[in-house]
Amino acid sequence: MEFLLQPLTLLTFFPLVGALVILFMNSEMKTAIRWVALVTSLITFGISLWTLSMFNASNPDLQLEAKYPWIAVAGWNIYYYLAVDGLSILLVLLTAFLTPISLLSTWTAVEDRVKDFMIFFLLLEVGMMGVFLAQDLFLFYIFWEFTLVPMYFLIGIWGGPRRMYAAVKFFLYTMAGSILMLVAILFLGIQTDTFNIPTMLVRLPDLYATTIIPQTQMLLFIAFAAAFAIKVPMWPLHSWLPDAHVEAPTAGSVILAGVLLKMGTYGFLRFNIQLFPDATVAAAPWIALLATIGIIYGAAVSYAQTDVKKLVAYSSVSHLGFVMLGLFALNPQGVAGAILQMINHGLSTGALFLLVGMIYEQTHTREIKVYGGLWKITPIFGAVMLIASLSSMGLPGLNGFVGEFTILLGAFGSKAIGNPWYAGISAIGVIMAAVYILYMFQKMFLGPAGEITQHHELKDLNWREIITAVPLIVFMFWIGLYPAPFFNILAPAVEKLLSALPL
Repeated sequence: MEFLLQPLTLLTFFPLVGALVILFMNSEMKTAIRWVALVTSLITFGISLWTLSMFNASNPDLQLEAKYPWIAVAGWNIYYYLAVDGLSILLVLLTAFLTPISLLSTWTAVEDRVKDFMIFFLLLEVGMMGVFLAQDLFLFYIFWEFTLVPMYFLIGIWGGPRRMYAAVKFFLYTMAGSILMLVAILFLGIQTDTFNIPTMLVRLPDLYATTIIPQTQMLLFIAFAAAFAIKVPMWPLHSWLPDAHVEAPTAGSVILAGVLLKMGTYGFLRFNIQLFPDATVAAAPWIALLATIGIIYGAAVSYAQTDVKKLVAYSSVSHLGFVMLGLFALNPQGVAGAILQMINHGLSTGALFLLVGMIYEQTHTREIKVYGGLWKITPIFGAVMLIASLSSMGLPGLNGFVGEFTILLGAFGSKAIGNPWYAGISAIGVIMAAVYILYMFQKMFLGPAGEITQHHELKDLNWREIITAVPLIVFMFWIGLYPAPFFNILAPAVEKLLSALPL
């Protein structure tokens, strides 16, 4: 009973309760199924707020631990071990926050096989929560791989015309990297006796206390980095992302951009930087180089797109390049800015995918050239889209600016990166973001009426759509105008993280 009532266990597995309830419901009860899924996700969000209320932001250590022996066979000692700290609490809250918003967006968008869709979506939330809370490498790997299954079906069943191609590509890319990570986890477990640990443990706190020789560190760093870089995705491992985003249903795109991509950046933060400090310092300039290329490449390719959803998809390559640059600046400004930018990207890009999905429901096209003059016809939609767009491009006063500015500040003075030119070149990416975002907005909302606006009777946002978008807008302004509470949560854990690095 104690196990079931532990807050992190409840937070992780409560969506499973909703999925089981839906499983036994008649598939024709579509409205009831939607409500069960939505209420389940809202209760999960409530549990996340309860967890936050018990979280001590001044404590940099793992908190609210749920630790129970799980598998003990052939010398292995694997634990069911969940815990949260300042590095993960905001990502847990983001996951719980975006899930009900994503489900609310499906109210009219998903009409076929609603029961199956809601089950897969709630199962996906279980996997995402587990990734951010697991403190045993085997448990983490199980959750990591588990997220592939529901996302594969969400894209493959409810996606666009090329959905199966996109779903298989997403699955194979992620699985390829995950195999290398599994090999590295097995090696760590087998070699724990070499690191003066009496049994084959893969609990993170125990592994943090070990000393791995630098040569082995680099090989293990590369193995973990392969899995995480594909998930981010970092250039040049990004080619699965545009296909997955474009073909995924709107709710799938929101949760893919908002949470699933952060599993990759979180992996670097939680595992690579903490487990392999020497390799991290050695690799920092190379990661910074790839991140800088990704920032410029993602922005340039975004400008070249004619499909607005693909434009937003490629912008993620650029924005997450900033996150990687901040993480491997390996100083308080860079790392804290990178974690906050993970949240910012989830809010702003999630909102853009949400809004693109809303207009697509009416027009069934995403071609930028057929729009024009939308502002006059749908002023509420235009205002919300403008705020989300300005947030994405990093306008001061909105959340994107805070994260990008802090990252560039950290990268400019980074001893680990060792070259301020990375920050200087990356700053050009901010200007390029303004170019492609404003180009998209001008083509769709301003100027003369296009083919769609001339021949379609478009409706402005209804109350359900407004309620879906408003929470995202509120946080864009909150973080942009008063980010101190978020940095206060991050600061102690970031300081502890960096204190262990040989800088």
